[in-house]
Amino acid sequence: MIADEIHSITESLPEGVRLVAVSKYHPETSIMAAYEAGQRVFGESHVQEMQRKYAILPKDIEWHFIGHLQTNKVKYIAPYVSLIHAVDTPKLLAEISKQGVKCGRTIPCLLQLHVAQEETKFGFSVEEAEAFLQSGEWREMKGAELRGIMCMASLTDDESLIAREFEKARQFFLHAKASYFGDSFCECSWGMSDDYPIAIKHGSTMVRIGSKIFGNRSY
Repeated sequence: MIADEIHSITESLPEGVRLVAVSKYHPETSIMAAYEAGQRVFGESHVQEMQRKYAILPKDIEWHFIGHLQTNKVKYIAPYVSLIHAVDTPKLLAEISKQGVKCGRTIPCLLQLHVAQEETKFGFSVEEAEAFLQSGEWREMKGAELRGIMCMASLTDDESLIAREFEKARQFFLHAKASYFGDSFCECSWGMSDDYPIAIKHGSTMVRIGSKIFGNRSY
């Protein structure tokens, strides 16, 4: 039961850690089952699917875009998206800012840090992220606001490796917060269905859980 899983997970999360229910590929009926159990934050990774769900589901839902976002698709979600998790290039942040300004809002974003072993993962290396923050370009992007860091760990059973990767992200988050931002930089988005307990031990404030709640993808 979706409601049971929502209650089980939320009751297990420590104070200061929020659940993002990853609803991509799952139907509106499943989202409503989670909504009726009290869940209000949902994560999607395809713009067209998120658009469809936004149009027909309750308007107090917080929609988080958690996938790789193409610059030419930003305009479609800019009016309502609550948080964009995976800002992986300066160009994408600039486009988010441009569309935010057009909508008269400042769109909250997270920098995606690449800490995993897989080459296929998107994101800034620690060195690239540091160089971007040092450049100060982001300060001029008035329609977007960086609120924290997002990462994904390697797909592995090696829990010590996963822990090291999350800790690497946490250390960069703490450095960036102290050096560039202050208290407004407050979100650490890491941890999914299989590794979120490790993520919480390494500073996560936001866990992205899908299959544990909704089961395997329905289509």
